[in-house]
Amino acid sequence: MSKIFRLDFKVRDYECDMQGIVNNAVYQNYLEHTRHEYLLSRGGDFAELTDQGLNLVVTRAELDYKHPLTSGDHFYITLTAKMKDRVRLVFEQNIFRNDDTLCVKALMTITGVYQRGRPGIPKDLVDKLLSTSAEKT
Repeated sequence: MSKIFRLDFKVRDYECDMQGIVNNAVYQNYLEHTRHEYLLSRGGDFAELTDQGLNLVVTRAELDYKHPLTSGDHFYITLTAKMKDRVRLVFEQNIFRNDDTLCVKALMTITGVYQRGRPGIPKDLVDKLLSTSAEKT
């Protein structure tokens, strides 16, 4: 399992729905952005992998909404990664308001699909993602 990665955010007005809370679909954008930044912090690049014929795709998204975020809230997302099996990687992601209130608990299952349709995640990418060496947060 990887070390905990953290990324900070602030809710923007246009991310909120008519009830004044962050729209449920926006949370998935936050989670995806965090995964992309995590990959970059580990020396990987989503666009570069795609150019090389490897598409990283979400195969399962489990989100438990615990507490809403509202416009102007400062919050952070934590992420750890672990292999589920030979071809699936699981990202455990939590969204916390800056007062440490848990807002969303998420498990995102990812796999790689090569252009020819064969699933898998290259060993060198797994090693980068699961390394416990120091990382930027």
